[in-house]
Amino acid sequence: MNATILLIACPDQPGLIYKITQVIFKHNLNIISNGEFVERNFNYFFMRTEFSGDVDVALFTQELKAFLSDEAFIKISPRKKRDIAILATKEYHCLSDLLVRHAFNDLDANIKCVISNHQNLEDLTNKFNIPFHYVPAEGLERTEHEVALLKIIENYNPEFLVLAKYMRILSPTFIGKFNNRIINIHHSFLPAFVGANPYNQAYERGVKIIGATAHFVNDNLDEGPIIAQSVIPVAHSHSAKEMAQAGRDVEKIVLARSLKLVLSDSVFVYKNRTIIFD
Repeated sequence: MNATILLIACPDQPGLIYKITQVIFKHNLNIISNGEFVERNFNYFFMRTEFSGDVDVALFTQELKAFLSDEAFIKISPRKKRDIAILATKEYHCLSDLLVRHAFNDLDANIKCVISNHQNLEDLTNKFNIPFHYVPAEGLERTEHEVALLKIIENYNPEFLVLAKYMRILSPTFIGKFNNRIINIHHSFLPAFVGANPYNQAYERGVKIIGATAHFVNDNLDEGPIIAQSVIPVAHSHSAKEMAQAGRDVEKIVLARSLKLVLSDSVFVYKNRTIIFD
């Protein structure tokens, strides 16, 4: 069964669901799943529909545009695996989890390559027959290093970049080339404890839960639209190191969860927040 995903975001108006589904019916398509949401503060409508059947995308889009506003966002794409590139540094837990999921066909993605500014994870990556690229950053300006990264990334043309514990801050210029297409895992329950050493910050505050946050990357450090989060309990007896050890399991689960949502076209980004159909 060939499945297609339709995404629509636009100002709300009466009868939108009826009009959209009428177009789907007219093209003899079968709805597999459907979700809608209206952001009341801005009167904005979101809809994700998965349907089966052959569709003339150009004609289908034209008929939708006939009653949608000019600013409407419309995306029609087949349900398929997406190409991704993973950036990592030294920590293995998030990368290894994604590599295992990929090996057992449990990831809606094709991992095209792993890129790192250290060589620590090369042997691990090679075990899964995934290309590994070592791009050292020492002695280079950030711009120079990012130019080297881009040369590799452009060869693979991935749809998304995944920062699996990639411990470098990317420039606005780099981020702008992948708007809402860079996914990062941050080792805290944002917006608390942004930046470096969040487990030390959490320990010093005596928190009773720690967590992880997957988010899209934007120009503001750790402030991009949040995709997924989770937490686990901790106690005063946990050291910062023990919190970090416990947090690794949460981090890899949250990152995998966020990728499942993004790769299935279940996430809208709107005003630095996400609308998620799960």
